Amino acid sequence: MRITTALSVLVLGAGGIGHALIGELDGIGRIDPFKDMKNRPAPGRGMNVLLVGTDGRDKITPAEKKKYHLGGAPCHCTDTIMLVHVSSDHSRVSVVSLPRDSYAMVPAHTDPATRQRFGAHPVRLNAAYAQGGPQLTVETVEKMTGVQVNHYLEVDFTSFMKTVDVLGGVDICTVRPLKDSYTGLDLPVGTSKLDGGRALQYVRSRHLDAASDLGRMQRQQRFMASLIAKATSSGVLLNPVKFRDVASTVFDSVRADKGFGPDEMLSLGQAMRGFEPASSEFTSVPIGTMNYRVRGIGSTVKWDTAKAGKLFREIREDVPIAAHRAAAPKGRKVDVPPGRIRVQVANATSTTGLAARADKSLRATGFLSSVAVTAPGAADAAHTVIEYDPRWDRSVRSLAAALPHARLRPVAGIGPTLKLTLGTDFTTVTPVRADEPDPGRFAAVTGDQVVCK
Repeated sequence: MRITTALSVLVLGAGGIGHALIGELDGIGRIDPFKDMKNRPAPGRGMNVLLVGTDGRDKITPAEKKKYHLGGAPCHCTDTIMLVHVSSDHSRVSVVSLPRDSYAMVPAHTDPATRQRFGAHPVRLNAAYAQGGPQLTVETVEKMTGVQVNHYLEVDFTSFMKTVDVLGGVDICTVRPLKDSYTGLDLPVGTSKLDGGRALQYVRSRHLDAASDLGRMQRQQRFMASLIAKATSSGVLLNPVKFRDVASTVFDSVRADKGFGPDEMLSLGQAMRGFEPASSEFTSVPIGTMNYRVRGIGSTVKWDTAKAGKLFREIREDVPIAAHRAAAPKGRKVDVPPGRIRVQVANATSTTGLAARADKSLRATGFLSSVAVTAPGAADAAHTVIEYDPRWDRSVRSLAAALPHARLRPVAGIGPTLKLTLGTDFTTVTPVRADEPDPGRFAAVTGDQVVCK
């Protein structure tokens, strides 16, 4: 979640700022995660960067810790691991989130601190860093994905906060309030401009819904897309002073492999001059088992072997993983996707065919609609009514957005199907679309689909 700043280096480099300026800012820590590595996957097309976010709360002030709910001691661990693929023609970046609790088998290795030798054994993926540092992390990811890692970047979240602030904040949109008592996040419906601290709360929150870490990864990806949008539209790429501020902030707490310096980052950025949110695509590894129990470790997340294998094969072959659309879908954003909502339509008017017309319009915007028999009661009811079970109050809000003049009537116990009774005030169905777009293959989306419009 913190390594968004490292990805921004690739985008910020597209400004064409001279190599002298970048060399002057080179404060990147150097590591060698590829030393003595053997039996590596064959090289693929394009470039693959492993981005790792580490805990850097020891560098945050006591006031910031209190304000942004960053209590507790820092740990020698990784919170986020992402594999970033840059296409061979530099026109596309694919970001794959690797859940930190993924079931992994670390290869035999030597503990870098104690020099004790360990055989291969199962762990959660984020434990690879704690047991063997960057090298064991790279080895484990390469073994799991079959993708050769070309470069390594490591960032802590102090850099994340500072970079967001230097850019002037980032806009995030939400169709429902987001509150998490663990991180202190409290966002209203609509668009919010987040400073560095609030942005950190947003990407750290995992108690907003039942999706937990998977939902958090989606929000992290949404934030990365918004950060790219801000960096490419705010003029920072063409402003040497602004670029210097951002670059110095990023480089201050980044660690990278010896072969990935400012010059290499800048050259890559210059090759990506036309980069924009639509040029990025985001996904997470397909999951097979959410609660895979392992003796001595506990609950882990196990990948879907077949789907994950296909995803990483396409990464190696430099194939786009998201369905790139000519235009973003139109319609008012809603929380629950229409495709998850069943609606039964009845006609309480004397207008022949009204229910069939409404049913067709509801299906056109994605609802699972069906026509019921003519509603009982007096003909030509004045008002359109939606009956719903209070347990499905989020679903009814999505339908109400499509029928803004309808009256809502809670009816306990009727179940998940919403009952729509048409009155004489019904005219048309307003198009709506899900807040999270249709992901297509590998649940992948492009950046332009998830940023604020």
